[in-house]
Amino acid sequence: MTKINENYRKLPGSYLFSEIARRVAAYSEAHPEKTLIKLGIGDVTRPLAPAVIAAMHAAVDEMGTAEGFHGYGPEQGYAFLREAIAAQDYQTRGVAIAADEIFVSDGAKSDCGNIGDIFGVENVVAVCDPVYPVYVDTNAMAGRAGEYDERSGRWTRLHYMPCTAENGFSPAIPEERVDLIYLCFPNNPTGAVATREQLKAWVDYANANGAVILYDSAYEAFITTPGIPHTIFEIEGAKTCAIEFRSFSKTAGFTGNRCAYTVVPKELERGGASLNALWNRRQTTKFNGVPYVVQRGAAAIYTPEGRAQVMETIAFYQNNAKVIREGLAAAGLTVSGGTDSPYVWAKTPDGMASWGFFDLLLQKANVVTTPGAGFGPSGEGYIRLTAFGGAEATAEAVKRIKEAL
Repeated sequence: MTKINENYRKLPGSYLFSEIARRVAAYSEAHPEKTLIKLGIGDVTRPLAPAVIAAMHAAVDEMGTAEGFHGYGPEQGYAFLREAIAAQDYQTRGVAIAADEIFVSDGAKSDCGNIGDIFGVENVVAVCDPVYPVYVDTNAMAGRAGEYDERSGRWTRLHYMPCTAENGFSPAIPEERVDLIYLCFPNNPTGAVATREQLKAWVDYANANGAVILYDSAYEAFITTPGIPHTIFEIEGAKTCAIEFRSFSKTAGFTGNRCAYTVVPKELERGGASLNALWNRRQTTKFNGVPYVVQRGAAAIYTPEGRAQVMETIAFYQNNAKVIREGLAAAGLTVSGGTDSPYVWAKTPDGMASWGFFDLLLQKANVVTTPGAGFGPSGEGYIRLTAFGGAEATAEAVKRIKEAL
């Protein structure tokens, strides 16, 4: 008889955002007269930049000619996009990343999950708590997580690093040895950032222990505080211990177009193998690349006009974050994030459970949020709100929440 991957049976319930969608759909069906404002899932609402649209139109026209038609492209991404990324996202910050260390993909979510393909299942994985669920669930699917403990809400083989108000939502360096370390800054869900000194401690730990840092910097464009690193490769020694994930989804509105990239330095080796070569082998086998038209649109972000237009959109979302942060604080909630991040992390009132507060805001304010408990045990007692809605809708949502409280 055909055998299934038994690790899938160990996964608890459904994926966080699927459960949110289920509850929202049930409420909407029961109350069709209600108009919901969604500040839960981190999907963007602003249209693509005009420079991106123009580039994609031109690429579509190219595809309609024999001379300009593109079939299978390079699995690693077209040179025009990889070179633009290397020059403007890294070299302008004094970081020497080469184009052949960059792998264009269909999303940071995909890469954060797929990166496990090049690592053995015996590795000990460290994750922040609260944590983006993809880091945990994909390692559980691969068999690295052990068994799920219903009482604690944790997997037995994962090393959890609590990120709480007491430690400034920044994880402590493990006292024991771990092999793979997921870090996300600006953080999803808490909105916290890491200083140069904090990241240097992680880099030193990883190099000393032969560990690899899997660094998700999908939200780096939202950093406003001077001196905060925008890439882990600003830290000396990171190229021998870190892989970085970036995305155009939140910065340029590509959630529907699917384009991102992962940086695997050629200096990074483990077990005598180049991780750059291993990832290249994985991608050329399992991935056919991002469409030419989408990559042309992404490359337009790096033109002067494209950069200016994208920064305008980011400023729009940053203002939404400010409205949420200041509005909830005025309502008496304890909030963090929303300064260097599009996410606001709010403590629930009077010790209320996360899902309880989620339901209260859904039913009394008709506002959709994300319960912190869905991000892990240390997320209990919090909710996450995103700044990716419209300006009027965001202001209205804050007003409704104030009234509901």
